[in-house]
Amino acid sequence: MELLEALNWRYATKKMNGQAVPQDKVDKILQAAHLAPTSSGLQPFEIIVVTNQELKEKIQAIAYNQSQITDGSHLLIFAAWDKYTDERISGIFSRLNIERGLPDSATDDYKNKLINLYTNQTAQQNFEHAARQAYIAFGTAIAAAAELKVDATPMEGFDSKALDSLLNLEERGLKSIILLPLGYRDESNDWLVNLKKVRKRKEEFITELN
Repeated sequence: MELLEALNWRYATKKMNGQAVPQDKVDKILQAAHLAPTSSGLQPFEIIVVTNQELKEKIQAIAYNQSQITDGSHLLIFAAWDKYTDERISGIFSRLNIERGLPDSATDDYKNKLINLYTNQTAQQNFEHAARQAYIAFGTAIAAAAELKVDATPMEGFDSKALDSLLNLEERGLKSIILLPLGYRDESNDWLVNLKKVRKRKEEFITELN
């Protein structure tokens, strides 16, 4: 019930007040995203945390000048792998086996199955799959922020190619997919803050097959 109350409290904050989010709360939000489930445990994405104000101003300029980017204290950028490779997949399983005290051969069959599957797909198919995994962590981060009473605004409105170029993400084999500014609502200047939360009716949203 605490989670439901937190989700009822949260909304896509339109105006933030510039107050800094304590680092321990940011760390908890990032930890929640880190613990989120992903397909085969590959975690094919990264989260880039931006606090530098000058850099945030550059990002704001390619994100339709949305003020939450500069008025929030932390900007989380979710960036997915551009493609799956033998090296990337093998690296994940190598670390998994080391952490669990297993020989590499313990996961060879499954690892090789994944390598064969993904490397025979197009780079675009790979990226779309990786982006879907990142969105799972993104949703988890939003829920964690709500529980901590930290405002967060989901943002797809930005020039991803320009952001990738600004942050040199192409060189790291990454593509930005969504932004999440963290901060605190400016209740006196946010037109949305006191409006009723509205969602689809339950019967339009949920189909039960008994």
